[in-house]
Amino acid sequence: MSESNTNVEDQDLSYWSKLAANLKPETRLYIAGKFVDAHEGGRFTNVNPATDQLIAEMSLGTAKDIDLAVTSARAAYRSGSWSKMAPRDRMSVLYRMADLIEKHAGELALLDCLDMGKPITSLLTGDVPFAALTFRYFGETIDKIEGAVTNTSTDALHMIVREPLGVVGCITPWNYPLMMAAWKVAPALAAGNSVVLKPAEQSPMSALLLARLFTEAGGPDGVFNVVNGFGEDAGRALASHMDVDKISFTGSTEVGRLMMIYAGQSNMKRVTTELGGKSPQIILDDVADIDVAVDYAIHGIYANQGEVCSASSRILVHEKIYDQFVEKFIKRAPELYQPGNPLDPQTTMGPLVTREQQRRVQEYISIGNTEGAKQALAASLAPELSAGYFVAPTLFFDANPNMRIAREEIFGPVATIMPIKSVDEAIQIANDSIYGLGAGIWTSNLTTAHRMVKEIEAGMVWVNCYDHGDMTQPWGGYKQSGQGRDKCFETVLAHTQTKSVWIHLG
Repeated sequence: MSESNTNVEDQDLSYWSKLAANLKPETRLYIAGKFVDAHEGGRFTNVNPATDQLIAEMSLGTAKDIDLAVTSARAAYRSGSWSKMAPRDRMSVLYRMADLIEKHAGELALLDCLDMGKPITSLLTGDVPFAALTFRYFGETIDKIEGAVTNTSTDALHMIVREPLGVVGCITPWNYPLMMAAWKVAPALAAGNSVVLKPAEQSPMSALLLARLFTEAGGPDGVFNVVNGFGEDAGRALASHMDVDKISFTGSTEVGRLMMIYAGQSNMKRVTTELGGKSPQIILDDVADIDVAVDYAIHGIYANQGEVCSASSRILVHEKIYDQFVEKFIKRAPELYQPGNPLDPQTTMGPLVTREQQRRVQEYISIGNTEGAKQALAASLAPELSAGYFVAPTLFFDANPNMRIAREEIFGPVATIMPIKSVDEAIQIANDSIYGLGAGIWTSNLTTAHRMVKEIEAGMVWVNCYDHGDMTQPWGGYKQSGQGRDKCFETVLAHTQTKSVWIHLG
C-alpha cells in the first residue's frame, strides 16, 4: 500500500474498507536496515479487535533476535554513522522522517486502526500528525544540546560535555502504537543513540513502517531496529540485555516494576517509565461553565475507548452541582461517544484491544454494581459489532472512594463520579491513590486553583481544561505512575550522559 488520501472529508467507510481488504502489511522484523524473518521462524497471530478476524501472522522475535538487534545497534553506534553525524545532518534526517510520516499518513492510520481498533478519524487528526510533530520537535533540539565551561582556576580548563548513552531499548504500549513509538524513539535518536524498539505484540505493524521510513529518510542501517515479540520473552531480553544502556518503557505499573528489576539484575541500565493512572477531574461549585466541564469529563474518560493512562476516571463533583452534573453527563455522553466500526470516519469509539481486555472491563462493571454504585449509560451494542471486543460507555455515580472501581485502573470506558463537600476533601481523595499521573481542576477562584495545584500529587495538572499541552510539556507522573518524562527538552537530555573534561594548562 502506498500513500493514501488523508483528507477526512473525502473519505467514507467504503474507502477505508477497500484499503483494509487490500492491505499487505509487513510482518517481519527490522534489523540492520532490512526486514528479516525471526531467527527461530516463529509466528504469532495479529487480530483485528473490531472483527475478531486475522490481520496477519507476524514474525515472533525472541531473545536471539533481540541480541541480533542490539548487536546491530551497538555496531552502528560505535561506527559513528549516526552518533557522530553532524548535528545539522541528523536534524535533516528527522525532518525528512516527519515529512514521510505525513506522506504515509493514511497507511499509518490504517495499520493502527486495524491493530487496536482506534477510530480512523482520531488517528488522522491526532496520532499521526502528532507523531510527525514529535520527530520535528526533537529534530529541532539536536543542535540545542549544550555543555558548559565552568569558572575555575586560571591554570585549568574544565568542560562538561554531553554524549549519547549508546543503545536505547524502547518498549511501547498498544493504546497509542505510532505516537508512543515516536515519543520514545525520536528523543533517543536526537541525542545520537541507536535504538531497538519492541512494540506491544497487540499492535506491532506501524512500528515496522516507521523503521523503514527512517531508512528512507537517510538514517544509517542499524540505528533504528524493530523486534516484534512477546513481553515475557523479547521484552524481558531487551530490558535484561547487558549491552543496552537505557530502557524507556510505557505500560502497566506491574510491568514497570519488572523493568527496574531486570535493569538491576543486568547492567544497572537507566530506566524511565510512564505507567498507570487513576486521574481525578475535580469540578467545584464555582466552575465558570458546567457544560464545558461536563464535555471535558466525558472526553477525559471515553476518548480512545478509555484506554489511556491519563484517563480521568475519577470525577469528583461538588455536592452543590452534583445532581446537575450527573444529569448533564448522562444526557451528553451518548451524543459524543457511540461504539462503531473504527474504519468509519463517523465513529467516535472503537473496540477494546483484546478479548481479554474486554472481559477485564466487563468484570469491573460487575464489581461496580456489586459494590453498590449506581450504573448509567451502558447500552446494548449494535448486532454488527457483536464479533468485536466492544464495551459501551459506562458511568457509575453515587460511588465512594473506597470502591474498587474508584481505586483500581480499569483502562476502559468506565467513569466513576463521586460527590465532594469541600476543596480539602477533594484534595484528600485525589491524593489517596498509588498513582499520580494527571489531575484536572475546575474553578473560577485563582487562589483555590493555585492551592490545589500545589497540593495535588500528580505530574501533570490541568486547570479549567484537561489533557491540553504541546511538545514543551513534560509528560509523566508521581508515585507509581512512573519516573522520568516523555516529550519536552528534558527527555533529550535524559538520553545523554555528562563527561567532565579537566585540562591542566601548566
